[in-house]
Amino acid sequence: MSLKTKVLTAAAFAALLASTAVQAVTYTVGTGATYRPFEYEAPNKEIVGFDIDLMKAIAKAQGFDVEFVNTTWSTIFPALNNGDRDIIMSGITITDKRKEAVDFSEPYFLAHQLILTSSNLQIKSLKDLEGKLIAVVNASAGDVAASNAFGKASTNIRRFDNTPLALEELANGGVDAMIGDVGVLQWYMKQNPDKKFNQCRDPEFQEQYFGIGVRKGNTQVLNDVNAGLKKVIESGAYNEVYRKWFGSVRMLRSFRPSRSDRPLTQSLKQRAAEDYPAAHRLQG
Repeated sequence: MSLKTKVLTAAAFAALLASTAVQAVTYTVGTGATYRPFEYEAPNKEIVGFDIDLMKAIAKAQGFDVEFVNTTWSTIFPALNNGDRDIIMSGITITDKRKEAVDFSEPYFLAHQLILTSSNLQIKSLKDLEGKLIAVVNASAGDVAASNAFGKASTNIRRFDNTPLALEELANGGVDAMIGDVGVLQWYMKQNPDKKFNQCRDPEFQEQYFGIGVRKGNTQVLNDVNAGLKKVIESGAYNEVYRKWFGSVRMLRSFRPSRSDRPLTQSLKQRAAEDYPAAHRLQG
């Protein structure tokens, strides 16, 4: 082989290595775009929201690309497990039952359930809804709370495919109350000040954690997500995304370190403690 050929071969090999090095893997992310402010469709049909911005930040920090696909809540777990999605991120509460089917990232959001009631109904706890019509999203944490309180087969529990439909039913007077995630319902109240709903947090409602789901045993994707999440928390990028979507004091107060023994990254605890001093956190 001539010197010229050797040089050309080495140059071609170097170019191949360079192109391979910069070619990032792309993960398909399933997200249900009916869950404001976490994910929803903008007027131009682009999917936007807190989860979307956070996942983009995670991907940038870890060096992979993402493609978001609008996926209904009823199909999001099957889409992940049959390989149509690499990741699911849709305000998904980490539960023991769900951990049997998917692997979750470290928690990225603290939440709890909230009850909205019609303006003429004042309650102090979930038990006060005995005999009332309650809207929930099917198979959601709110559904679990209502089912535990009144029985899964209760005819007073009205199940809907997504949050907008459940809220519409409450606004139209078709139900007396709705149970859902605090971030979603308080965002709705903020965006719709004409809706004079009452709010109640049952003393028994525990803090919950949102996680990013991957297929069981897919350690490569899980490690990428966790590494990226750790980086955005430590760099302060997480705080920037959080403030963009939940910038009001009211929203920030609902986001504080938990006293429960469920897993939460120490970095996230520290960031929450720094941003939301104890005197300004939600009690309960």
